[in-house]
Amino acid sequence: MTTVSAERLARVFVEVADTLVDEFDLIDFLHMLTDRTATLVEAAAVGLLLADQRGQLEFLAASDENTKLLELFQVQNREGPCLDAFHTATPVVNADLADATSRWPRFAPRATAAGFRSVHAFPLRLRNQVIGALNVFGREPGPSLGDADVPIVQALADIAAIGLLQERAIRRSELLTEQLQGALNSRIIIEQAKGAIAQARAVSIDEAFTLIRAYSRAHNRRIGDVARMIVTDPTGIPGLVNP
Repeated sequence: MTTVSAERLARVFVEVADTLVDEFDLIDFLHMLTDRTATLVEAAAVGLLLADQRGQLEFLAASDENTKLLELFQVQNREGPCLDAFHTATPVVNADLADATSRWPRFAPRATAAGFRSVHAFPLRLRNQVIGALNVFGREPGPSLGDADVPIVQALADIAAIGLLQERAIRRSELLTEQLQGALNSRIIIEQAKGAIAQARAVSIDEAFTLIRAYSRAHNRRIGDVARMIVTDPTGIPGLVNP
């Protein structure tokens, strides 16, 4: 991590903690968390998995498309640093992917092939309750997180977990399950919308999501609602669909 001012670090922590808003958007919040984490520790990529109502990890957010595919691979094969962090409630720090084939025989070669050399995973936890895990990838071999970086990233993950649980408790939801399931359902629509925008505007999947996210923020609408309109009635948002 490069030197980060105390003021900027404080702003990031406040932003991550601020879930108590009337129109809380889980998808946008989780993508913000991956973006801020990647920026703070100068990570190549960051991904995030959350547990569904059955306690099974599901992909929810990533800083880029390549990392999304890697996170999905991790979930499908039930192997990788996020699963270790989730099940043990302890972080995985500075794991060298070149030497991790015995630990993760399927995941480590896949991550190396994607251009990553190191990986870290941090549980999203509140006391003994773990609701997900945050994956941080590096492209350089050797330790990429210093002693000062690890507690900062873990604190971000913990604050995110506290905020998510508090938001649901205050609204008397079922502590994550209902809104998380809705987010998982929305992700299918969002993936379809990303593909539609990418094709219509001849841009990458990552650029398409950036356009969708920017439009939803500019018009104060949920990402899932915008994505659904792109898929079902794109004429309603011609400024986004058309270049």
